[in-house]
Amino acid sequence: MKGPAHGGPRRLFRDPRVWRWILYDWAESAFATTVMVAFFPILLTHEWSPGSPATALARLGIASGCAALVIALVAPLVGALADRAQARSFWLAGFAGLGILSVLALDLVGKGQWFMALFLFGLALIGYSGGNVFYNSLLLHCCDSSEIDRASCYGYGAGYLGGGLLFALNIWMVMDPARFGLSSALSAMRVAFVDVAGWWALFTLPILTGKRPDRRPRAGFGFLVRAGWQQFRSTFREVRKLRYVSVFLLAYWCYIDGVNTIIKMAVSYGLALGFPSSSLIVAILVTQAVAFPAALGYAHAGVRWGVMRALYLGIGVYMVATLAAAFMTNVTEFYALAAVVGLVQGGTQALSRSLYARLIPKEKSAEFFGFYGMIGKFSAILGPFLVALTESWTGNVRFAIGSILLLFALGAILLHRVDFKAGQMVAGSL
Repeated sequence: MKGPAHGGPRRLFRDPRVWRWILYDWAESAFATTVMVAFFPILLTHEWSPGSPATALARLGIASGCAALVIALVAPLVGALADRAQARSFWLAGFAGLGILSVLALDLVGKGQWFMALFLFGLALIGYSGGNVFYNSLLLHCCDSSEIDRASCYGYGAGYLGGGLLFALNIWMVMDPARFGLSSALSAMRVAFVDVAGWWALFTLPILTGKRPDRRPRAGFGFLVRAGWQQFRSTFREVRKLRYVSVFLLAYWCYIDGVNTIIKMAVSYGLALGFPSSSLIVAILVTQAVAFPAALGYAHAGVRWGVMRALYLGIGVYMVATLAAAFMTNVTEFYALAAVVGLVQGGTQALSRSLYARLIPKEKSAEFFGFYGMIGKFSAILGPFLVALTESWTGNVRFAIGSILLLFALGAILLHRVDFKAGQMVAGSL
């Protein structure tokens, strides 16, 4: 990497906009850690859907799957519209706003109102996932191609650090609610929804201000919709023709399904095994603490070993962790698995994103990342539904979590069929 022309210190990234891009991961990860992974499943089980933890687990799986279906259906078309209008930041702001307002509204849900809680949670997931489509697409417009792996990993690292810091504060509030003037741990969890919304909103501002990597549209909305639809149809045909892109998306569909399902269902699974909520929250914090430096380390691993080998490592670790989870019997084992997952969680996601970015044309980044998001969300449908159906058929939550192992195996097999170098050459010629 070359330093500045005046001979000063070398920069980590050539374009300072990369840091504003990275900061959005810091912003949105507060939702992923505090709400999606930790407090929402606990409140759903104990406050909004009291009774059988297995029933709450199944309801959560259905709600997550339905929200994923919605974003999967709209992401490619909206991505085409954003590419045509060059308004990726505009759509990012819209989806982020939906997520922020939905999280705020969760604080108002009354006891036993599980349907309203799941409805708002579904809207928050749509906002979170839809915003990620445009956030990911901006990666190609912020940094040099030689910096994509590093920027992607630093983004995930910032997410784990930022989300972990706010999560630690919220855990303190839950563990000692009286210090914060609150009546109970469940009340503290509700207040945490408010601070997550504020955190998400505050740290989203940098990526939406200053010099943006795209411009606002000048053409009429009707024209842009028609042009976006035409571009969507054209790119859909291109995805089918670009063999390496389509094979990678199939592989990604499988293994990221397992990753997302573990992230969303881990706490509910622990509750179903009878582990205390406080121990499960600590385990999530362990994952965050390990994942931050591990994500930065994965940036170097990708350069040293190659992106594909680093991905195989991550998938392999997930397979072992899933198998171990099916036989887990105590909280200590849950802590150990949380640390193991933290070693590869951010790196697997970050290198998947940067690998895909190299396989697609830059000027259609939002649209192609719309397909990327669509595949990720369709996988998020299959995983939770698979867990819910397996639990319903067998009545055994261990079999349910073990079913995820199949998805990692299929993903690794399909990933082996991706010719990374050939795919990159094809993308560069478009």
